[in-house]
Amino acid sequence: MNIQIFGSSKCFDTKKAQRWFKERRIKFQYVDLPSKGLSPREYQSVKQKVGFEALVNTKCRAYEDLYMAYIAPAAREEKLLENPVLFQTPIVRNGREATVGYHPEVWETWE
Repeated sequence: MNIQIFGSSKCFDTKKAQRWFKERRIKFQYVDLPSKGLSPREYQSVKQKVGFEALVNTKCRAYEDLYMAYIAPAAREEKLLENPVLFQTPIVRNGREATVGYHPEVWETWE
């Protein structure tokens, strides 16, 4: 398994995901999403699995500040990549598989 956890250090679900993998002694790579972001290829891979709507955190302050609800769909993706704080966390990847949020029931099937 090649697990990557993209998340925020302040996000409780990210911390729960890290703890879940640590308890099972599964090695993972943690990427701080607000500072590093997702590369365009990683973004496309995750979007293909979960869809665009699942990736966007509509409850964060930046969503309202950047007027994401009123932007054309093509521009929304560009704005999302420019502002990684808009991503819903954690994004957990295992090769081509991906989940957004805390989903241990899915992660168990990866083992």
